[in-house]
Order: sequence, then C-alpha cells, then structure tokens
Amino acid sequence: MAHATDDHAAHGHHIIPIPTLLKVFGALVALTAITVGLSPFDLGMFEIPVALGLASAKATLVVMIFMALKYDNPVNMLTFSVGVLFVAIFLVFTLLDTAFRGDMDNVDRLTIEERERLNEQLQESDVDAEDLQVAPSDMQ
Repeated sequence: MAHATDDHAAHGHHIIPIPTLLKVFGALVALTAITVGLSPFDLGMFEIPVALGLASAKATLVVMIFMALKYDNPVNMLTFSVGVLFVAIFLVFTLLDTAFRGDMDNVDRLTIEERERLNEQLQESDVDAEDLQVAPSDMQ
C-alpha cells in the first residue's frame, strides 16, 4: 500500500500562485471586453475569424491555467492539441463551404417552380416559325 501513497504524492496537484490566476483573470476580462467592443462594428469577412480567435484564446487560457493542463501529463496536452487542431480543420472547411455558396456558375437565384413557370410563359409566347422568316432564302 505504500506504493499507492508514493504514487499519489508524485502526481499531486500543482498550486498555481494567486498573481498568475489574477493575471489570467485580467486577460480573460480584457479579451471579453474586446469581444464586446468589437460587436457593433462590421468586420466583413473577418468577423467570424476574429470572434473564433478571441474565443479560442479565452478557452486556451482557461484550459491551460485554471484547469492546470499546463502542469499536467504531456499526453493530455497532446490530446487537447490534436482535438483543437481537428476542430479548427472542420471549422475551416465548413466556413469555406458556406463562404463561397452562390459563386458557382450553375447556381440559379430562382427556385425550380419559378424557373418552370418562366419556361411555360416563354413557350406560350413563342412566335411561329413563319413569322420569323424575313429573307427569301428562309422561306421554303
């Protein structure tokens, strides 16, 4: 049983100093203030990346310091980093998909029903081939 107590003592909790916690808290408050301060401005195509960047910075601070991942087993840091990397990859592909919708040539602004109705109207208003004969060579 002495083995279990030695193992527990070797992997005890890391005590984070109060000044470090206060600095991180201040950074979180500052990042939140920046987020709120930027909300009225239209950043165009940078709106989502800026919001995600600020949120990622805040989440990283919380996980690293308040959840003590910085002082934990390096395998846990690797697991967290790989998870964040895959989430970032999936978000980039999703944002690329939604950002360029409607830019392709085969996309129509009309619905299928509107397109069919327009085709019916064009067929009803078709001019006879005889009315289009303007030159003697057109007539047979």
